Amino acid sequence: MTELLQIIDQFLQTGIWAASLVFLRVGAAVALLPAFGEQVTPLRVKLAAVIGFTLIIAPIVWQEVELVLKNYSWASIAGIEVLAGLIIGMIFRLLVNSLQIAGTVVAQSTSLSQMFGAGLGAEPQPAISTLLVVSGLSLAVMAGLHIRIVEVFLASYDIFPPGKLILPENITPWGVGRVSHAFVLGLTLAGSFILASFVYNLALGAINRAMPQLMVAFVGAPAISFGGLVLLMVVAPIMLVAWLAVFVEYTDPARKLF
Repeated sequence: MTELLQIIDQFLQTGIWAASLVFLRVGAAVALLPAFGEQVTPLRVKLAAVIGFTLIIAPIVWQEVELVLKNYSWASIAGIEVLAGLIIGMIFRLLVNSLQIAGTVVAQSTSLSQMFGAGLGAEPQPAISTLLVVSGLSLAVMAGLHIRIVEVFLASYDIFPPGKLILPENITPWGVGRVSHAFVLGLTLAGSFILASFVYNLALGAINRAMPQLMVAFVGAPAISFGGLVLLMVVAPIMLVAWLAVFVEYTDPARKLF
């Protein structure tokens, strides 16, 4: 009993500070994580997620963090931990943004961009973007999002050791590459709609030249909207499966994240 009390006392003296640094890294990442960090998610749920992830990760890494605290002050490490957490959150958030980009491109290509929904944040989004994002988040959660998040957190302590400065020249190429990949992925997912829109407008122009007296706009607008919805019904499952495969690949700790 005495040994147990000594262990608890030692943890309260040193381990609690190490756990608080883990809490900072996890809390900063959860603010950007998909599903857990959405603006529509209640703050109590976000706080519970932060505490839950901290309780899982802290016992594994607290000794490593505690060794760093012997050489550096808590305040000097806190900012680095927050920055590391934000970078981890961006790994997941940019992949979700690719679905928003795809939905926006689809809506503009099919003349459905005027159909706005509440979205998952403060900014309104086309209804198609909201549909793709919600579906993608559901697939990610079903595929074990919480397990993948814990694995990335644990791998981050090898990539961003506690107390080590994160230099801009090391992060900038990664950030530019990830942002460009999000745009490329979004445009790739919406590629079939871009092609359909191109063929449609090309055919509409040919019809207009052949029959100038025909009001092609009144005939073509309902046609592209209806065709876009039918194409969305057929292609959306394929888009989501392809996105999930990229999501699983790019959040795999065994893969080089940076």
